[in-house]
Order: sequence, then structure tokens, then C-alpha cells
Amino acid sequence: MCGICGIIDYDAAEVDLRERLPAMVQSLHHRGPDESGTWAGAAAGLGHARLSIIDLSDGRQPLSNEDGTVWITYNGEVYNFQDLREELIAKGHRFRTRTDTEVIVHLYEEEGIRCVDRLNGMFA
Repeated sequence: MCGICGIIDYDAAEVDLRERLPAMVQSLHHRGPDESGTWAGAAAGLGHARLSIIDLSDGRQPLSNEDGTVWITYNGEVYNFQDLREELIAKGHRFRTRTDTEVIVHLYEEEGIRCVDRLNGMFA
């Protein structure tokens, strides 16, 4: 099971998020020893300690859409991701990976928070 973490700092009063996230991810190393990653914006940051299961070569997280406006760090499995992926490709979405994670990003672009109603699986 992967480890996920994040920080939200609306006041931007905390130390630089880029400084805090690596220690947070390192504390989760036992949850995801295969790889780790972080992303930090102005008021939020995400971290991921990865246990590789699907798309072993291309499933790095946090992961974004093409223009970096939607970001995700995720753990779990979406059982119907392949059907959703085909639907999203037909609508013009372009995928860089074969992961269920990227399907969530593009489905969010289409449907917003209601996208979770379409996901069949277990995830956080």
C-alpha cells in the first residue's frame, strides 16, 4: 500500500512546503519503497511513497494533467479505469501513462468532484 501525504497552508505562513514534504514522504517509506515524489504549489503540497503495482515504469506520483492545473496523489485501485480511459480518449483526452491514477485526473477535468461517483474501486 502506497503512502500519501499533503499540506495545505492558506496563509502561506509555514516554511517552504518544498522543505517539509521530503521528510513527510521519508516517514512513509515503509508504505511505498519503490519510488517517491513530491509536488508543491503556492499554498499546497503533495507527497507520495510508491508501491508499484500498475504501470510499473510510468506511474510516478504526484501526477498532473497536461498543463499542471490538476494534481493528484493517490493510493488504491480503480477497477473500471480501462473503460473510463477509453471514454476519456474518445472525448479527446491524451494520456502519458497507463495508470488508473491518470484516469482520475482526466475524469476530474470532465466532471469535477462528482467524478468519484463514477469510480468503482477502493482508494484514498
